[in-house]
Amino acid sequence: MYFTFLSSLKKRKKIFYFIILLVFSISFNQYYGYIGIFPIDSFLIFNSGYDFMNGYFPFKDYYTIRGPLLDVIQALFFKIFGVSWFSYVLHASVVNFIITIATFYTLIKFELNINYCFFYALLVSILSYPTAGTPFMDHHSAFLSIIALFSFILALKTKSNFYWFAIPICLGLAFLSKQIPAGYIFVIVSILSIIYFSFNFNIKSFFSGVLGGLIFIFLFVLIMKIGKISLISFFEQYILFPQALGKTRLEFLFPLEFGRIILRFKLMHLSLLLLLVVSTKKIIEDYRYLKNEEFLIIISLISSSFALIINELMTVNDKFIFFVIPIFVAFSHIYYEKYFKQKKYILYLLILLSISSTLYYQYNYIDGRRFMSLDRVKIQNAIDAKILDKKLNKLKWVTVLYPDEPEKEISKLKEAIKIIKNDSRNKIIVTDYQFISVFLSTYDYSPNKLWHESVSYPSIWHSTDIKFQKHFEIYKNFFISKLNENKIETVYTVKPLYGVEADDIFKLILDKNCVKKTVLTNILNRYLIHKCNNLKY
Repeated sequence: MYFTFLSSLKKRKKIFYFIILLVFSISFNQYYGYIGIFPIDSFLIFNSGYDFMNGYFPFKDYYTIRGPLLDVIQALFFKIFGVSWFSYVLHASVVNFIITIATFYTLIKFELNINYCFFYALLVSILSYPTAGTPFMDHHSAFLSIIALFSFILALKTKSNFYWFAIPICLGLAFLSKQIPAGYIFVIVSILSIIYFSFNFNIKSFFSGVLGGLIFIFLFVLIMKIGKISLISFFEQYILFPQALGKTRLEFLFPLEFGRIILRFKLMHLSLLLLLVVSTKKIIEDYRYLKNEEFLIIISLISSSFALIINELMTVNDKFIFFVIPIFVAFSHIYYEKYFKQKKYILYLLILLSISSTLYYQYNYIDGRRFMSLDRVKIQNAIDAKILDKKLNKLKWVTVLYPDEPEKEISKLKEAIKIIKNDSRNKIIVTDYQFISVFLSTYDYSPNKLWHESVSYPSIWHSTDIKFQKHFEIYKNFFISKLNENKIETVYTVKPLYGVEADDIFKLILDKNCVKKTVLTNILNRYLIHKCNNLKY
């Protein structure tokens, strides 16, 4: 009876912690998702999610190398909760809860004290999505990749075939969020899985993994067919061009300096130090430890940390991968209890590291809105964005573009939106403020998901680089086909455009005599498209 009581108490505590993590992880991100914006990043999925909901799909209706999964999910949130900033941020908040509860569940499976499981999961909820607050490809890909890593670790730990089945599905979803770090984690998990099955082959486990992969591929192809999206277009836009682009990013990785790789990410490395000590010690004692499940778990964590570091260096994003520190500390805690339980000072150091790193990153990166480039902006200057549109109700509008005059920025935008609204012709809207067509309840006919030259689509310099010429020609043909298909007469550019000069969108695509530019306001230009070149309408 006593053990039944303890079991019941533990179950109730688990439910209690689950509810707290649910409420906290969602509400914490909801709070930060309403503070400040960085236009080119903040509104990207807002627009594409709305487009997807209305039947305009990536790869078919607009060129993109960015993950389509976020568009699909955001469309569902808009459909269920309505088109608003609340449902937009809620998307990110729910994913924040998912990575939080996945951490909690995984640690429980390793039989860590439930109070510590809750503690580390809570820290993860603080450091994960609140860096951006709004849906972002890098975050989705990183979180889903870590969940795939959890599945691999639990597959080794529990021997359950379910986790082998889940691995390819999680990795596939991560890849459809963004190609990296999902691709890096795929390589790590694949290599370690081959090592594991080389010594512990189990036909049911192996078949479960294969089945998960086949089901994911089948559903993906089915959805592409339903949406009438060409697999060739997907392959060119999402695989081939990004692959060529990625090779140019290798220069950001080098030189491999101690300061850039180790010192810059010292807290991540410290969180894994005990795992490194454990694995080194066990290998020295017996080299057969190399094929032990425990070694594979530890090496998967260590190698994943370097994969995330490489990803951050190559994408040149502001730091956000520090969310893994509480996860790595938690696994260090697990192996501390197994091998060093008598040395209490190690536990105190681990807890100190997890708390201090969380406080440091929360204050300097999350509270300072550093990922949104608002760390030097006075947030108190923000104004309620509902004066622009009620869909942005309670969003604290302040950007790095107009840090001291948010009213002026909104006033200029309202003027530009009014002019665009009064033009009944088929038109393309080129802007980082990707909410204008949403407010006008129309489609912007943009041939690009994102206007960021050389990063999101083949640009002018790609046309002269032999490695990219084929990609540029494909993009050029796609661009012109969209002009023809939609009978575009007018293009509006709303400045500032973070990643492109407004006039550059036509260079080497249309002849100069095909485009007539008119400056309407100091942020709004209009380009009339004449019939020439390959324009047939």
